[in-house]
Amino acid sequence: MIVSASYKTDIPAFYGTWFRNRLAAGHARVANPYGGLPFTVYLDAERADAFVFWTRNAGPFLETLDLMAAQGRPFIVQMTVTGYPGALERSVIDTGRAVAQIRELARRFGRRAVVWRYDPVLITALTPAETHAGTMAALAAALAGSVDEVTLSVATIYRKTAANLRRLERESGIAWRDPEAAEKRELLARLAGVAADHGIRPTLCAHPELLVPGIDPAACIDVQRLSEVAGRAIGGREKGNRPGCLCAESRDIGAYDSCPHGCLYCYAVGRPETAKRKMRTHDPDGEFLFPPTGASSDRAGTP
Repeated sequence: MIVSASYKTDIPAFYGTWFRNRLAAGHARVANPYGGLPFTVYLDAERADAFVFWTRNAGPFLETLDLMAAQGRPFIVQMTVTGYPGALERSVIDTGRAVAQIRELARRFGRRAVVWRYDPVLITALTPAETHAGTMAALAAALAGSVDEVTLSVATIYRKTAANLRRLERESGIAWRDPEAAEKRELLARLAGVAADHGIRPTLCAHPELLVPGIDPAACIDVQRLSEVAGRAIGGREKGNRPGCLCAESRDIGAYDSCPHGCLYCYAVGRPETAKRKMRTHDPDGEFLFPPTGASSDRAGTP
């Protein structure tokens, strides 16, 4: 089984101690976000074949990755760098630091072990199409040779995303919009061309209707890439988590509403303030990243 850590929150940036404790224990307990029973995800080498980490700040996690590499535990780091203004990404590390981290990941673990994400593409008064093109050019130039793929996506305006963006517009006057499909395709083609000019393969995450020539569909949990990193075959049937998703089957150990980066377009956080409050309740020694609501202890029921 492939373990995802996590598309629901940023474990490397904020919850690395907990992950390392669970790796040593060989399992993690996960609260079911849909109200079902909690479940166990095994992290031992016999049952966890590989890991995919999702982050905006890999710095606090480098020692853990070094440990995993020394133990022969294969992984890929999906690292998002967009260079957006602070009004849209309130607590994200600065772009130069993020670029340096990707370069360091590639130096330590090889460029097949890291994927750059320019994700999502959001159109606002601060980030019009021209700004995206300029940012992509600068980032692609800085990351050329350190990554071989950039995964693009366009912002999906979920209800919670729309609420956060409307609040931003009311409070700060920063307008936003969700462009028509043709405009999205035109911008994606432009960004993809910039990436390709720097030797970086552009892929598109879970938007098959927006694919244009020059962009391949992305498989963010990619068994071929994981197999190359591992030096052996990593199995996993395709089982995307939404229409158009080509990811291999995985088990995610994260929790929604727990990432305090403050990205207003995030699908995994209702309100940034809620995530900050929730983070303060985290127990790095617990079995759960966050126990189910109403549970008296998250250390009971160890398998």
